[in-house]
Amino acid sequence: MNKIRGFTFGWGAKRGEYQTVKCTDALEQLKQTGTEWISLSFWTWCDSVFSRRIYFDYSYTVTDADLCFIIKHAKSMNLKVCLKPVVNSRDGMWRGLIRFPDSLGENGTDYWREWFSSYTDFILHYAEIAEKSQCEMFCIGCEMSSTEHRTVEWNNLIDRVRSIYSGKIVYNANHGMEDGKEWFRNLDYIGISAYYEIARIPGSSLKEMLEGWKSPMDRLHDLYKKFHKKIIMMEIGCRSARGCAMFPWDYLKTDLPCDENEQANFYLSAFMTFWCLPWIGGFFWWDWSHFLYDREKGSSDTGFGIYGKKAENIVREWYSR
Repeated sequence: MNKIRGFTFGWGAKRGEYQTVKCTDALEQLKQTGTEWISLSFWTWCDSVFSRRIYFDYSYTVTDADLCFIIKHAKSMNLKVCLKPVVNSRDGMWRGLIRFPDSLGENGTDYWREWFSSYTDFILHYAEIAEKSQCEMFCIGCEMSSTEHRTVEWNNLIDRVRSIYSGKIVYNANHGMEDGKEWFRNLDYIGISAYYEIARIPGSSLKEMLEGWKSPMDRLHDLYKKFHKKIIMMEIGCRSARGCAMFPWDYLKTDLPCDENEQANFYLSAFMTFWCLPWIGGFFWWDWSHFLYDREKGSSDTGFGIYGKKAENIVREWYSR
């Protein structure tokens, strides 16, 4: 497989928004960067990290019709698609904390059984859409860190997905989880949310960031050697705000000053570190909005997007190789 030249697209879309001219125009703009893949990522809800039920809230969640529309449009543009359904918790807690304490004994086992039953229904629903829409890849989970020790349940889920979906399967682990789990052997690729702290001070130079990537690179290489599955950067990125390379996952510190150079250095250092490594499958940068801001506002925007920013030119250069 050639390197995945990808971007996450459409995160945060509400019902009906994929089926708009503004959304398809944003996809056209993304295509012009040399992007060849999109990770079509969206979420539905559980009430809390201790809830055993995942449900479809179509007052918010994109509908099946929305997904089929944008997948068909992406394919008409010769873009490949990884469908990536995600669970978020309404209580504001990170999905990686979804868990049921072992101290519950048999009750805990029952809770896990109920949760995995609901999660399996959720995932299989979208695996069917991925198959019917001929998506090239399907992501079975994102940053579900506190569930990953449930080997039997995850293996069962993978078997169920493969019974209805014929494409490639990936799981999106979080950074810091590079030891992996045995059930990773049954995946086609291992994904990682690569929000590594590669800077020690705000406004770090390219040289400093290249140094900062050395430890994460070694840990990811160990993950590859353990399972012999190519590593895909399922999420990787940095806001164009000063200091964000120190905490690239952050989206809450809205008072930080704009810094296109810090974001550009993050992008360039990641490409320089990983692009030529044969065990890296590619990138899905975070993220490209389905509703773009006006291009001239890029120089003052402090979000993850790169539209109209220096990092966009870096992506164009590397994705054209």
